[in-house]
Amino acid sequence: MTDLIPATGPSAAMPPAEGGTMLLRGGTVHSPADPFATAMVIERGAIAWVGSEGAADSFADGVDEVVDLAGALVTPAFTDAHVHTTSTGLLRTGLDLTGAASLADALELVRAYAASHSGGGVLLGHGWDTSRWPEERPPSRAELDQAAGGRPLYLSRVDVHSAVVSTALIDRVSGVTERTGYRPDAPLTADAHHVVRAAAFASVTEGQRADAQHAALRHAATLGIGTLHECAGPDISSEDDLTGLLRVAADTPGPRVVGYWAEAVSSPRDLAKVRELGAAGAAGDLFVDGALGSHTACLHAPYADAAQSTGSQYLDPAAIATHVALCTEAGVQAGFHAIGDAAISVVVAGVRTAAQQVGIARVRAARHRVEHAELLTPETIAAFAELGLTASVQPAFDAAWGGQAGMYVQRLGAERARTLNPYAALLRAGVPLALGSDSPVTPLDPWGTVRAAAFHQTPEHRVSVRAAFTAHTRGGWRAAGRDDAGVLVPGAPADLAVWEAGELVVQVPDERVAAWSTDPRSGTPGLPDLTPGRPLPVCVRTIVAGRTIYERPNE
Repeated sequence: MTDLIPATGPSAAMPPAEGGTMLLRGGTVHSPADPFATAMVIERGAIAWVGSEGAADSFADGVDEVVDLAGALVTPAFTDAHVHTTSTGLLRTGLDLTGAASLADALELVRAYAASHSGGGVLLGHGWDTSRWPEERPPSRAELDQAAGGRPLYLSRVDVHSAVVSTALIDRVSGVTERTGYRPDAPLTADAHHVVRAAAFASVTEGQRADAQHAALRHAATLGIGTLHECAGPDISSEDDLTGLLRVAADTPGPRVVGYWAEAVSSPRDLAKVRELGAAGAAGDLFVDGALGSHTACLHAPYADAAQSTGSQYLDPAAIATHVALCTEAGVQAGFHAIGDAAISVVVAGVRTAAQQVGIARVRAARHRVEHAELLTPETIAAFAELGLTASVQPAFDAAWGGQAGMYVQRLGAERARTLNPYAALLRAGVPLALGSDSPVTPLDPWGTVRAAAFHQTPEHRVSVRAAFTAHTRGGWRAAGRDDAGVLVPGAPADLAVWEAGELVVQVPDERVAAWSTDPRSGTPGLPDLTPGRPLPVCVRTIVAGRTIYERPNE
């Protein structure tokens, strides 16, 4: 077997061309239609049949392809509900600082990258995180100037809500020193960061951008990801970036791309742009606040390590209400980026006002979404359930920054940090969850994401592997308005992945009951054992709309 053509794919509005008929047999099919299924048939891009090995014999002569699963596990393909595709691809081919263990390491990586990349373009890098460095500070501008050899340099923090840059890049952006968030020798935040980021990424050519998108989507396919939700917007990417991605997606078989455009709507005319761009909604990274790591998430009480700061608020309840009401009336999904408790309260207040204007039933039916939703309270969780808001969350954030010694405790103190990312409480309240990575903030890693939710570093926030898996498959489709997908049943889109997975178990988060079971009489389809320390499943094949978009090479 060989790797196929670049695994890019069509948008939700333009499904991929359907593959031929295919019989997969001799494995384990994770399907609620038959918990003992070992085989399935795909026809015209949809699942036609799921059942037992004996019945599969009757299909073998009438299909175009028979796939011997050799005991492998078949599951729905994953949906990553929050991705920045071009940035993900640029990181895979560019300057990656996520592994830098110190300031000195980061500067050495910059020197080496600058030396190996000649020319006049902007040097782009991502992933520095001072909370993991012994120096506990970012590089100064003078240090960056020296490491980059005087060239324009942009380095985003791991959360992408602040950046350090060289003097040569600052000099390219007129008026940046007057912008909110500019400080002479500190990371740029807020408006200053947005305009410098735009200038830096404007240096990326259309060809480079397309190459990065192909690279990111090809990588997603190797991980069993069948759909990506691209969170684009004027402060995080550009119109050309989104339309270019959707064009790349439409031209090559691969993962589906659902595009979101994060620009506030203040009149019906503004919705025309959303439609013209091919976006599924005016949602995604429409910033109400920033991020905890950059001290820009908006809090009710000051940061533990920055006592004078409660972060940044970019939208008020009135603007949120207008956005949600107009989107709801037009049948367009709305959504926001909100991390801090104050920002989430602002979103709830705005959506509630919109519900009073257009009716709560219409607001609930629109399935508006909130990205990240980290610092929730019992009151805001209840409001999410009341208003029908989907929580688009990233469990890898807790794996990276949670725990007693993690960045969350540094920023908020132990008591508040312990309340972050309460997935179990959200599910108990009936709040729909969709899981994602926010790549490149944390990597594309679907099984790692499921593990992070099931083994949350705060035990009371853990959910079962089954619940997390559902949120990372069917939950992503539901977040985009589709209830008929993300599950292997007849009639559903044939988006699936084949895995080398080892023993299958049924894992639950509560230690007071059996942690796992292999008893097939339970009738509950098993999933891989994701206990920390165990190897994660390996993707063998990814299929979207009945077409194989990735096949693992022979080893």
